Amino acid sequence: MPKPYEYMGLIIPFYANEHEPVHVHAKRQGRESRAELVLIGGKVVEVLFNPASGRLPLSPREMRHFQELVIARADEIVAKWIDFFVLHKPVASERLTRRLK
Repeated sequence: MPKPYEYMGLIIPFYANEHEPVHVHAKRQGRESRAELVLIGGKVVEVLFNPASGRLPLSPREMRHFQELVIARADEIVAKWIDFFVLHKPVASERLTRRLK
């Protein structure tokens, strides 16, 4: 399970058996949500945030942090998704220690 990011106590993984559409999860202490990146012409045009199926959702504060990360790094997330799922390259984990805005 590649973990492209750690941010504000959240673990942001791709699951190795994932599928399209491009999306990423956020986990913390048994809670989990996901963000789907909507692409048109290779550009991120929208991000849809939802609870992960069968899991408790992130708290409101955790969700704000997750939204900050995904919106700030949407293009990088897509690039890492392509590297891992299409090109079968390893994805380096990045621990972000400062708030993104």
